[in-house]
Amino acid sequence: MKGDIFVKAKTVQAILFCCCLLMAGCIAKNEAVVRGEKNMKIYDIAQEVFDSEVYPGDPAPKKSILNSIENGDDYNLSAFSMCAHNGTHIDAPFHFLEDGKTVDEVPLEAFVGMAYVAEHQGIVTGEDAAEMLKKASEQDPEAAKRILIKGDIEVSLEAANAFADSEILLLGSESQTFGSEETETEVHRILLGADAVLLEGARLTNVPEGVYLLNAAPLDLGGAEGSPCRAVLIDGIVS
Repeated sequence: MKGDIFVKAKTVQAILFCCCLLMAGCIAKNEAVVRGEKNMKIYDIAQEVFDSEVYPGDPAPKKSILNSIENGDDYNLSAFSMCAHNGTHIDAPFHFLEDGKTVDEVPLEAFVGMAYVAEHQGIVTGEDAAEMLKKASEQDPEAAKRILIKGDIEVSLEAANAFADSEILLLGSESQTFGSEETETEVHRILLGADAVLLEGARLTNVPEGVYLLNAAPLDLGGAEGSPCRAVLIDGIVS
C-alpha cells in the first residue's frame, strides 16, 4: 500500500510523538529537548515560511488577513499563497521529468526514516559522495538511504550520479537548489530520474554530523511537482 513504512516500534512512536509536537506547535525555533526514558533532541531544520528564501524568479509567500479580533471580528482568519518551492521544500520527480512521480505518488518512506547528516564545503565530487554514503552505511545502513549535506555546497554531476547509483531515497541540502547554474537541470534530472526526492532549503547549522530520524513529509498536494515541508531531525533514535 502506498505510504506504508516498515520500521521498529520505537521509531513509530517517535514519529507519532514528533507529529503531535508539530501539530501542537511545541517545537521551538532551531531545536527542542524532549525528556523521556532517554533524552531525545529534536532539531527544527525548516525555514519560517514568510521570511524564507525564494529562488530567483519564483513568487514569494504572501499572507492576507481575512478576519481579525483586533478589528472587532469574532476570530482571527488568514489566507496565504506561495510557490511550492519557497523555503524548505521537497522536489518530486515530476519537477523535471514529464512522466515522473508527483508529490502524492511518492511513498512516504522516502521522506520519513533514518538519515545521515554529512558536513561539507564547496563542490561535492563523486569521491565525496561515495565517502558520505560509506560513512552513513557504516553507522546505519538505513540512514544511507537519506543523506543531508550541511554547508555551502554544489553537487557535481559526478556526485549526482554516485548518489543516483546508490538508489538513495532522498538527498537534502541547505541550498534552494542542486548543482551550479550551468548543471542545475542535469543534476536534478539525474537524481529525480533515479526516483529520488530532493529536500532543499534545510537549515542544518546547529546539527552535528551523524545519524538521525528524519521527518520531511510534504503536504499531500495531488499532481504537484513540489511541496513545502516542516522538516525535523530527531537525535537519540536507533533503527
